[in-house]
Amino acid sequence: MRSAIKRIGIAVYFWVLMIPVIVSAQMTPPPTGWAAGRDYAKSAGTPDGTIIDIIGATMDWLLALLGFFGIIGFVVSGILYLTAAGNDDQISTAKNAMKYSIIGVIVALLGFVIIKAVETLLIGQSSNF
Repeated sequence: MRSAIKRIGIAVYFWVLMIPVIVSAQMTPPPTGWAAGRDYAKSAGTPDGTIIDIIGATMDWLLALLGFFGIIGFVVSGILYLTAAGNDDQISTAKNAMKYSIIGVIVALLGFVIIKAVETLLIGQSSNF
């Protein structure tokens, strides 16, 4: 009786050891060549599509960065204006900083609109203005 249990135990033990071999036999081979590079790039989170899509995503990112710096410029010029305490030189500095921040944001937004318009004309499809 003991030898039968021992034999069954050994058979189950080797069967459990063989499960990974059976399972790995069903795997497909990993991609090689261009497919491997494409899959690696997709797993890294790179954008899918053409160079126009990548440029568009970069422009959107730069517009967000511009908005952040515009808000920082507005806040800094506001703090300069509030802490002027009647000093005319600091008040004029704060007003100039605000004026230049507004001009910078307007110029950047006009550049963004021009680039999107040219992109729409070149590609021939509607853009997401």
